[in-house]
Amino acid sequence: MRHIQLFAIFCLLVLLVACGGNGSNASSSSTSSSSSSTGSSIPSTGSNTGTIPSVQHFAIVVLENTNYVDAFSSTNMPYFFSLGTSGAVATNYFSDAHPSIGNYFVLTTGLPASVNDSFNGVVSIDNVVREITKAGKTWKEYAESIPSAGYLGGDSGAYLRRHNPFSYLSDVQASQAGNIVPFSQLAADMKNNTLPNYIFITPDATHDAHSCADLTTNCAQTQRLAAADAWLRSNIDPLLKDPNFAASGVLAITFDESADDLTNVGGKVATVFAGAHVHPGYQGTGSYDHRSLLSLSMKSLGVTADINGSNAANQMGEFFQ
Repeated sequence: MRHIQLFAIFCLLVLLVACGGNGSNASSSSTSSSSSSTGSSIPSTGSNTGTIPSVQHFAIVVLENTNYVDAFSSTNMPYFFSLGTSGAVATNYFSDAHPSIGNYFVLTTGLPASVNDSFNGVVSIDNVVREITKAGKTWKEYAESIPSAGYLGGDSGAYLRRHNPFSYLSDVQASQAGNIVPFSQLAADMKNNTLPNYIFITPDATHDAHSCADLTTNCAQTQRLAAADAWLRSNIDPLLKDPNFAASGVLAITFDESADDLTNVGGKVATVFAGAHVHPGYQGTGSYDHRSLLSLSMKSLGVTADINGSNAANQMGEFFQ
């Protein structure tokens, strides 16, 4: 299948440009090329051909380890489900790797720079931070339960470093660690009208469907999904209602990987869109993966660099009007 072939190419590239072992370094020169400009019509494999929107803010929230049918459920996750039914849902979206860390890297570098959840090296390949900065745009990662702003260390309570891909990036470690901030900063930035262009939100392990309240996985998955859904309603709904974001912002909520599905490597996961230019009540049928979302987030913000070939993924124009 096409996704499996592409993933095999990914893995070959990783051997050439990145280190996947615990404690080792990943390094390569930055390579980027120009792609089509924001606002151009993009052919889609879905039923509609849409236009990649031009927006001021693009926000991504990543949840954990859930099959599509369990996540996109009015019973298990009523708020998440309502976003997909009032906004748009990708019904044929696949993650790129098992375990978690590879998918977070694909979302931010276009490649699974490591597939070792214990990885603690440095990733030097091209990435969203490098290209956003080159384009004169702003970014922040809002990480729940992180010990402090700019923290680059290991796990701490419900904060799991492997869910924070930015902490591994050489660009961040060199000079931009201050853009990794506690999740509470999001409310302050909305209040002060200082939302960045690129927004990456990492709920902690008790709110992303990864863990139970006691940080084990001994509770039922439905309980973990209910906690994640309640967190989204309390913490992400205010972002959607923020005047600046509502005027020119797109929110994407996805899952890093499936619970137990190996289809197209990482399994089918639920991804929903809300905000400006999103087709209301739309169900997209095109085949996508995390590279598609990476490409969409960059093009929507006017960042034209093709981050490690991510623009070769199926483009997500069908979800927008």
